[in-house]
Amino acid sequence: MNRRRLIVLVVVALLAVAGFATRGFGLLPGRPDTELALYGNVDIREVDMGFRVGGRIAGIGVEEGARVKQGQLLATLDTATLDSRIAESDARVAQAQANYDKARNGARAQDVGQARARVAAAQAVYDNARRDYARRQPLVEPGAISRDIWEQTRTERDRAAAQLAEARQGLSLLQAGSRPEDLAAAAAEMRSAQATRAGVATDRSDTRLVAATAGTVVTRAREPGAIVQPGEIVLTLSIDRPMRVRAYVAETDLSRVSPGMKVQVTADGNPKTYRGTIGYIAPRAEFTPKSVETENLRTDLVYQVRVIVDDPDEALRQGQPVTIRVVGARPRHAD
Repeated sequence: MNRRRLIVLVVVALLAVAGFATRGFGLLPGRPDTELALYGNVDIREVDMGFRVGGRIAGIGVEEGARVKQGQLLATLDTATLDSRIAESDARVAQAQANYDKARNGARAQDVGQARARVAAAQAVYDNARRDYARRQPLVEPGAISRDIWEQTRTERDRAAAQLAEARQGLSLLQAGSRPEDLAAAAAEMRSAQATRAGVATDRSDTRLVAATAGTVVTRAREPGAIVQPGEIVLTLSIDRPMRVRAYVAETDLSRVSPGMKVQVTADGNPKTYRGTIGYIAPRAEFTPKSVETENLRTDLVYQVRVIVDDPDEALRQGQPVTIRVVGARPRHAD
């Protein structure tokens, strides 16, 4: 009897274990799966750096593999040609400034005084010519003077009157100062010279190649002494902060993840588990890229997911395949 009871208890225990393992032999709903595994690669982010202006490379201060800080000087160009252009531009700015000041300030007191003296001299000549004209006019009809002398007298009077009018107009111009149009033209010439000088100064500052962001030098394409053209690649900089991972989530699991979720990132051969945050989910689907090593999803539609690694180190390298585990993923909905 005891043996029979023992056998019954063993059978009941086995059935209980089998029922628990199979969730009531498939008749009970399964336990929600709150962990999701995604696959992807660490993003490769590089920037090709070159000078905006051409010239001869004077020096390169970094080697391949060097880590650089944002704003660090990386390379320089020879500036002799640009320095001479700056000196020439400075001279043109000074000349334009002088012309503008001259137009704005008007005539000097000495110039006005000189013009008044010319008016006085022309007035004296005119007065003398007019007296000669008045004295000789009554002598023309009686024949006391010849017609030639009379014509000469009248011509001298008219000439003296014209010279007096010219001297008065010259004095009036000096007293009125520069015309608004002349002043505007001088100001425009000065601004043009200043703009040219600023452009040369910008070219001069662009002979210094500085790191736009922190990173690692991966390629040193040119060497000191080389003549480079504007935009030609001199250095290639790898940007590894912030470190981004590009992964893909299947269409059936899309509702289980959302931006802001915390994830765990692991790489083959690396014992460390990195912390990360889902920062972006693509709004449109695409076919699974070949780089995602999940054969059962090769032809399925997936959505790109970008993960920001919170605690990267030198052991996690760009292009490296990684696994992302979303521990707090929402449960998968039953079909």
